[in-house]
Amino acid sequence: MCEHIEDFHRTVLMLGALALYAEIPGADNDFIDTIGPSLAVSLPEPPPGMFPPGYDPIGGI
Repeated sequence: MCEHIEDFHRTVLMLGALALYAEIPGADNDFIDTIGPSLAVSLPEPPPGMFPPGYDPIGGI
């Protein structure tokens, strides 16, 4: 598997884990508010074939 694809999947998994953590009572909101945007910004371009041809991530299909 291409390193780019692995990075994308790993980052998506971390974002998902952070979303689950945010739902736990007593979760550290400062941590979530700091790490969430950092992870989102570090998300690489999606691998080819992830979205249908002509997909516009801003406006949708």
